[in-house]
Amino acid sequence: MCLSVPAKVLEVRGGKALVESRGWRREVDAPFATPAIGDYVLVQMGVILEVLDPVEAQETLRILEQMEALGGA
Repeated sequence: MCLSVPAKVLEVRGGKALVESRGWRREVDAPFATPAIGDYVLVQMGVILEVLDPVEAQETLRILEQMEALGGA
């Protein structure tokens, strides 16, 4: 099973974006969404699936951090 986590857009380069989340950075494709710098996006297998609401994205990241602290992620 794959878990998609929110990632923050650092740069946009045509149909690609540089994103960062939880200590990693990757260049990903953006065929289904038009992200802007600072947006949070959902990435699956190197592709941005959608632009996320920033409050919901930050809440998801906070919950993941809590799970890790409890040894569950």
